[in-house]
Amino acid sequence: MNTSPTIALFPEASFGAALNCVGIAQELRKQGATPVFICHPGFVGIFAEYGFAEFHLTAHPSQNTQTAEAHWEDFLNTHLPHFNLPPLEQLTTYVAPTWEAIVDTAIDVEESLQEILTQIRPDAILLDNVIMFPAITKAGCPWVRVVSCAETELPDAAVPPYLSGLTPLDTAGCNAFRKAYRAATQKAHKRYNSFRRRCGLTTLPPDIFLENSEDLNLLLAPSAVRYDRAEPLPEDRFVFLEGCVRNENPFELPYFPNSRGPVIYTSFGSLGALDTDLIQRLIEAFAHIDARFIVNVGGYLDSYDQVPDNVFLGDWFPQPSVVAQCDLFIHHGGNNSFCEALYHGVPSLVMPYCWDGHDNAQRAVDTGVGRRVNRAAWTSQSLKADIQALLLDHKLQDQLSRISARMKQTPGTRQAADAVMNLLRRRP
Repeated sequence: MNTSPTIALFPEASFGAALNCVGIAQELRKQGATPVFICHPGFVGIFAEYGFAEFHLTAHPSQNTQTAEAHWEDFLNTHLPHFNLPPLEQLTTYVAPTWEAIVDTAIDVEESLQEILTQIRPDAILLDNVIMFPAITKAGCPWVRVVSCAETELPDAAVPPYLSGLTPLDTAGCNAFRKAYRAATQKAHKRYNSFRRRCGLTTLPPDIFLENSEDLNLLLAPSAVRYDRAEPLPEDRFVFLEGCVRNENPFELPYFPNSRGPVIYTSFGSLGALDTDLIQRLIEAFAHIDARFIVNVGGYLDSYDQVPDNVFLGDWFPQPSVVAQCDLFIHHGGNNSFCEALYHGVPSLVMPYCWDGHDNAQRAVDTGVGRRVNRAAWTSQSLKADIQALLLDHKLQDQLSRISARMKQTPGTRQAADAVMNLLRRRP
């Protein structure tokens, strides 16, 4: 192994994957590696803020002249009404179009990715995505699959289907969802397999857009919420991470005119911030709850002109540092948010709207670490009751304290970096 191996981290174009990889990169740097980031348009500068070199992908010239950021925001605004639908109905309205867009991205950046990897010549590549990019398999170095979405991304007979939001006990529902998922994604899957064949890769079985790595696979699935799989994953290639919480700048709680009451943090990620109507409803409900609320509204601060005294809005927060000081976390079920709450021993009130949020919301219920709320069906009274129930549940607090202690004893960032460095040491 090189004395300072160069490790390329390639997260998908989402803040969840990006910031998960930042945590791993911070630990790799501590262990003497040189982490660098390959980033999609729209994420330029994100990794540089943490002190990492960036290599920027460019789309194929055939892509339209609209910027990637604007194109993606238009896509999400189009599908915003679909976020109120149950997971099964989202398959045709949101999941299938999203897979088509993901396949487009893989095709459009392939040439640019090849050029970047030739330039970097990494000793290893960490891919935190839901789809394989052929250039990675041809880079001449080991690659690591990072599963930073729900554990359901890796299918198993005893694990609910990916994106379903179902419990393992609902056998009929799981079977129906698997069948519907295959039908909804068939077109995108066929197109993606054609692309793989053109690139000299073998095709993948139905429903699968990303194969497991023969070298190493890292799963962001803390033991407290892990599934009992029918077929255990081989321990020599699959490492379960007890969270993957990055180091962030400290956060000082804002001033509230009434400084009493529990602190509740609310964030639905960059995607959820688009739903300003939902956040406005929440703000109005928060005004009647005896607590202090910190609310991440993304780039939409100007959308809120009347803010109660017990609510503080911001366009960005160093989330792990905020969650560490909170009594409750209201979020969308993104895996980073879910794991950060567990890491700091904070109960979750989950309002899922798409993708792995449904799975994590149900897992919070099944394992007793939080509650699931339909994002369209709650009232001010029911929301207040859910918040109070979580805050007053002393048995839950004891459970979360034990979970937090276990996760902090074996941080996932260190587990991941150890596994990657050990992989490189085993290489000739």
